[in-house]
Amino acid sequence: MLGFVPPLPQQPGRPPSAGHMIVCGDDALARRLAVELRYVYGERVTLLLPPGRDANSPETPLTQRGRAAALFGRMSAAMNRAGNGGGTTGGSGDTNAGVEAVRIMEAPEPSDDVLEEAGVDRAAALALVYDDDERNIRAALTARRLNPRLRLVIRLYNRKLGQHLEELLDQAAAVAMPGIDPALLDASTTVLSDADTAAPALAATALTGSSKIIQAEGLLLRAAERPPPRPGETADPGLCTLALLSSTTNDPAGAEGSDSSGDEAPQLLPDESAVAAATGRGTVVLEAVSRADPDRPATRMGGRGAPLAQVFSRRLRWSALGVAAAALALVIASLLTTEDTAIHSTYLTLLDLLGMNDPAEGAPPARQIIQILSGIAGLLLLPLLLAAVLEAFGTLRTASSLRRPPRGLSGHVVLLGLGKIGTRVLVRLRELDIPVVVVEEDPDARGIPLARSMHVPTVIGDVTQEGVLEAAKIRRARALLALTSIDTTNLEAALYARSVKPELRVALRLYDDEFATAVYRTLRTAHPGALTRSRSVSHLAAPSFAVAMMGRQILGAVPVERKVMLFAALEVAGHPQLEGRTVEQAFRAGAWRVLAIDATPPADRTPDLAALPPYNPDGDAVPPPSGLVWDLHPGYVLRATDRVVIAATRRGLAELLRRQRSVVPRQ
Repeated sequence: MLGFVPPLPQQPGRPPSAGHMIVCGDDALARRLAVELRYVYGERVTLLLPPGRDANSPETPLTQRGRAAALFGRMSAAMNRAGNGGGTTGGSGDTNAGVEAVRIMEAPEPSDDVLEEAGVDRAAALALVYDDDERNIRAALTARRLNPRLRLVIRLYNRKLGQHLEELLDQAAAVAMPGIDPALLDASTTVLSDADTAAPALAATALTGSSKIIQAEGLLLRAAERPPPRPGETADPGLCTLALLSSTTNDPAGAEGSDSSGDEAPQLLPDESAVAAATGRGTVVLEAVSRADPDRPATRMGGRGAPLAQVFSRRLRWSALGVAAAALALVIASLLTTEDTAIHSTYLTLLDLLGMNDPAEGAPPARQIIQILSGIAGLLLLPLLLAAVLEAFGTLRTASSLRRPPRGLSGHVVLLGLGKIGTRVLVRLRELDIPVVVVEEDPDARGIPLARSMHVPTVIGDVTQEGVLEAAKIRRARALLALTSIDTTNLEAALYARSVKPELRVALRLYDDEFATAVYRTLRTAHPGALTRSRSVSHLAAPSFAVAMMGRQILGAVPVERKVMLFAALEVAGHPQLEGRTVEQAFRAGAWRVLAIDATPPADRTPDLAALPPYNPDGDAVPPPSGLVWDLHPGYVLRATDRVVIAATRRGLAELLRRQRSVVPRQ
């Protein structure tokens, strides 16, 4: 029986027992992460929220505590229905049996006293997922001082700062615990960004047949969507088939599968018989592996440098071309009417154009006519040169200003919002060389400098005002990504864009996943001929944070419609579902699949599989070969010393990572 989550007021304030997990945050990600840990992994969770309403949803009458309790109540009821409906993944029983309800605390700041009251000195892991990076850093330093053994998962937008902070906190843990196992130290501090986690999925909603990238030991794995094979064709499974898409995924009016979609939902990690029987369904396959290069900057729209097309207007370029053509015609006429050489004729024509030649007195009439025509053509040079100088100065003056959408732009993606999420999505779209037009209300938004440096056309204005989307060329756009931080703004922009262009592909970022589902269904019904997608950032990011809380490396998360598939690195030791079994026996359909084995000796392994190997790509050194073996023989027996890369569902990974608890009977 699942632990009951009572309505407010609820959970007594007694201190939690050792080994629990603490989640601190101020938005939907904190609540979703607590749900993931409690109802997927079966952990004891303490959730620390600020008092009052959610700043991202001020119109919601419920406080943070009320919204969390309501979410936990819905999840508890859903899990009870699922349990009564029969079975869990793998038939291993209820992951929540004997687990207490989530303990909710309220405090404006995660101070020393608050963290001690939450039991940080006895906790197994702490997640700091406030929207403010500075608050997360302060709390992380405090928590590391209070409990050096604590596993920390920190949400930071600044990736460089996150790397330095991770090294600093791990070094502090190593000093406090001499002789700690390096493997445990590597899992001691993990810095993640919800923007980086969700951006690939949000960018993929604007594309058809898009691919998702997972990086492991300097290698790139590409999970690509493939349409259903035509009659008589055989689908290429790639390295393996990761998922079967729902039968209606390519139908604009069809349902997008989720965990509650029943038979219409996509099937994650199907077996060969399910793949063979699934005719008419698209697939997500793991394609060929390639080596990853160091991070390259996103490309700029219009290329590098300052080409003529960006410095001088089209009218000026055509005028210059006309003068040059006239000069060439005069040179040819001089050659035909005189006996001069080509070089001498060109020289005389240039002198005539510039007014530097003597009058052709006593010369043949043809020469005199050519000189007069050359003088007339030379008169055109002065205004042309003056216009060129003025346009060049104007270009230099506006080089730091935002670029406006060009007149002939079409087939682009209109991106609304340049906050944390929108900025990361913009980088992702430009990496894919997709033309983008950005709409942002705040001229000082976080992503404006990036848009300026990448020469991305940008419209400054309120998207809810008439004429703003038209300025972004919405009528000729291929898709709209509404990624502002306000749900109502995203919905209003989507509705207005659909009124302008009914067949427009639309993807909305919405905080509440249930609201996102309701919006999706409504828009799908109202516009059955257009593709509509709605995404919750917290729903996309929470599984990665939860896996990090469990102390495992998360290599990537691939969204499959409204489900999420996780890629993680695991040590085989301590997992009876893997140890001593063959690769074929270890595969469990719908739960997990072993994709690769790290053949490197344990002493020489890279602690972080997601990191690039240490080599200089600009030098003569050849990148070291990867120790990961992807072409696995089904009969290979997994040993305790092996490290494997697996693809797993949320439930499947929870079963693999489930910790052994000593349940204390209640008095």
